[in-house]
Amino acid sequence: MNDNAYARVLAEVGPRLRRLRQERGVTLTTLSGATGISVSTLSRLESGGRKATLELLLPLAHAHQVPLDELVGAPEVGDPRVRTVPVRNGPMTVLPLTRQPAALQAFKLVLDPVGGPPEQRTHEGYEWLYVLSGRLRLLLADRDVELRAGEAAEFDTRLPHWFGPAGDEPVEVLSLFGRQGERMHVRARPRGQAG
Repeated sequence: MNDNAYARVLAEVGPRLRRLRQERGVTLTTLSGATGISVSTLSRLESGGRKATLELLLPLAHAHQVPLDELVGAPEVGDPRVRTVPVRNGPMTVLPLTRQPAALQAFKLVLDPVGGPPEQRTHEGYEWLYVLSGRLRLLLADRDVELRAGEAAEFDTRLPHWFGPAGDEPVEVLSLFGRQGERMHVRARPRGQAG
């Protein structure tokens, strides 16, 4: 939300408060007694002469028995679901899990078995992989690692690497990728808990 949108929302608070009070047939004096806010402050708040603050809005929301966002007219939150279309790229199906271009991108990958020797590549970035189902083979420089469902790996993609199914079955992987080499910060357990 930009500054103009915030200014519009704040400008509408006063008229909204007045409308709500009048619809309920409540006087400024009665509302003042219920909230502990002076009549003059309430009047200035409704006319836009006083800026709405949380200190003022909380008792008003309580007195009117309405949620705080109804007083403020908070904008609706959009649908948070990510609706993307799977993209087939050779033996790999890629399902983007993030909508916005950002430093870190999330993908679900379904990797089908392929014939022929694996070919390691390098590129800028940092990758974190989590195996959802199946077995994943990860070649990283001179290391050859097999990961099973529930296991994760992370690596600098400037190292020669390749990953794919470890056998004849497809493997499903969750991938977080940072183009500029951003590392993932994943904690195995909350601080202060012993393992």
